[in-house]
Amino acid sequence: MPMPSFRTSLRGLLLAASVALASGCDLQQDIDVDLPEFPPQLVVECYLEPGQVPQLTVSETVPYLSAPTPAVPADVTAVLTGPSGQRETLRFAPGQNATTKKFFTHTGRRALPIRPGDTWQLEVTDTKGRRVTGTATMPAIVPIDTLEWRFNNEPAPRRKALVLMTFQDPPGTADFYRFQIHRNALSDSLRALDREFEDQLFDGQRIPMGTSYEFSPNDTLLVTFYHVDKPYYTFLRSIDDAQDANGNPFGQPAQIQSTVQGGIGVFAILSYQRRKIILR
Repeated sequence: MPMPSFRTSLRGLLLAASVALASGCDLQQDIDVDLPEFPPQLVVECYLEPGQVPQLTVSETVPYLSAPTPAVPADVTAVLTGPSGQRETLRFAPGQNATTKKFFTHTGRRALPIRPGDTWQLEVTDTKGRRVTGTATMPAIVPIDTLEWRFNNEPAPRRKALVLMTFQDPPGTADFYRFQIHRNALSDSLRALDREFEDQLFDGQRIPMGTSYEFSPNDTLLVTFYHVDKPYYTFLRSIDDAQDANGNPFGQPAQIQSTVQGGIGVFAILSYQRRKIILR
């Protein structure tokens, strides 16, 4: 009868030791963690666009382990104040934006005549004494210089296109940008690319921005190029950091950097150019 090798014997001993250790030890331990209680805060989200009726979403923070159902307070008053002192009180009329599919709680009655350089203020209050304020200035529009697409040399079933955009960065200023591509519509679920960046390394240069070969022939794309202010850029980056850290046991917790005071959220004026292309 052949003798077992040293490697086989060692493997058997290690397996037996592992089984004995697992059977002899309780590897599960329940730990009760007392989470501190914080008073609910107002959460606001408002993006103004030139020539558009303003829309605002107001909700309320909930405890960390509660059901992920947004708490929508109905006792909120929201007022926008323009550069010349004009006031626009938003009415409570929950609905859904037909273009972006985002839900809102408050809306205005008229389109706002906003121009680059204009500063608007937001004040949100409720009957509990909570008050959230924000200030935003519309950046100048930085236009899209060129926009093109190129197909690879693969056969038809694997034929894909990349998209290439260029723009001229204004010299001598700190500028911040957001580059988005959506398929067919501006819904978040159809967003194919979303990238934020600053001009620290290429101030005053003509900058190319591109994608990989990921789009199919006859795709309809909405390409949007935003020129954003620093608070909104910092908010966007903090959202990315929080999403990266969520569920990562080795990642550091990330805090959302709000652009408002007295609560959580964002108030910004969007400055952008958008083009629609069909990849043919």
